[in-house]
Amino acid sequence: MSNRMTNKQLRTLARLTFGNTASRIYLGLVLAATVFVTVDTLFVAHDDASFAGVWVFFLAAPTVFVFLLGGSMTGAEGGGPAWFTYLALVVSVLVQACALGWFSRLLRSPRRSRSARPQGA
Repeated sequence: MSNRMTNKQLRTLARLTFGNTASRIYLGLVLAATVFVTVDTLFVAHDDASFAGVWVFFLAAPTVFVFLLGGSMTGAEGGGPAWFTYLALVVSVLVQACALGWFSRLLRSPRRSRSARPQGA
């Protein structure tokens, strides 16, 4: 038995992550928040620090905190380097989009199986 994922498994994982309405709405919200943070960081002058980045962490919670906690337990001080924080955000968003897709498929499955049964069965 191979440890590699087959093409079918990769397609299923991609379909769960990107191929349903719930995941697409979630990914759209994350993209909108990321664009907002980028514009706020690059083009808006602030006297104090901006808390715009909190919205991206809010949308990536709770999994982003699990990854950041894991990074701090491996010895990264103060949340680790910036690349680790960005990687934790991206992986967290993808994990949650996949979970939303799986949950959405789980909610739809009973309806399909019930309608396929004859009346009285």
